Amino acid sequence: MTPQDYEALQARIRSLADPAYQAFQQKLVPDVTNLLGVRVPALRQLARELVRGDWRGYLEAARHDTYEETMLQGLVLGCARMEPDELFARLAAFVPHIDNWAVCDVTCGGLRAVGKCREQAAGFLTPYLSAPREFDVRFGVVMLMDHFLVEEYIDRVLAVWDGLAHEGYYCKMGVAWGVATAYAKFPERTHAFLLENHLDDFTYNKAIQKMIESCRISSDEKARLRAMKRR
Repeated sequence: MTPQDYEALQARIRSLADPAYQAFQQKLVPDVTNLLGVRVPALRQLARELVRGDWRGYLEAARHDTYEETMLQGLVLGCARMEPDELFARLAAFVPHIDNWAVCDVTCGGLRAVGKCREQAAGFLTPYLSAPREFDVRFGVVMLMDHFLVEEYIDRVLAVWDGLAHEGYYCKMGVAWGVATAYAKFPERTHAFLLENHLDDFTYNKAIQKMIESCRISSDEKARLRAMKRR
């Protein structure tokens, strides 16, 4: 990608900004200071266009001047076709730039290729789950939720979440979201986990709350879950 092409891309991103959406999104990610207000579907479309061309050149040229461009890089990593070794190398370079839950979660959700190389991905994710930085851990937690809640891995995933010790709010909320999602997919397995676990009260109760709010869980199950909240 030439410098001229890159500057044209920057101008296009800015042209997609919506001040009203920027104000709305700012409330969801209050710590982000470089938010333009571009909607995620527009960024996804742009990512799909980039991967039809010199996407590697784009990633080499890309900066992190705005929230949207960091998000776009994560989306390109999810769309582009590459071998697992290249994907994990590029993710290792990208993850340190994740500094909010939205970029983390959108990036994780788009990395569908991970489902085809889970064992290698599990090894790649292991260091993030014990990292000191909050959004490194959030990245590992959400990746497990998005791509490892399958029969082969469910027990291992629950055990990993149970052993996390990071005190960051977004780590705890990620685990709560993950446990609630696990319950929707593996209710009996996750119910057994809820009866005996090491989650702190905040994370545990947030997980129960998310299950009660879920449209994927029956009313009878929700009644049982309400009685399991810690006081």
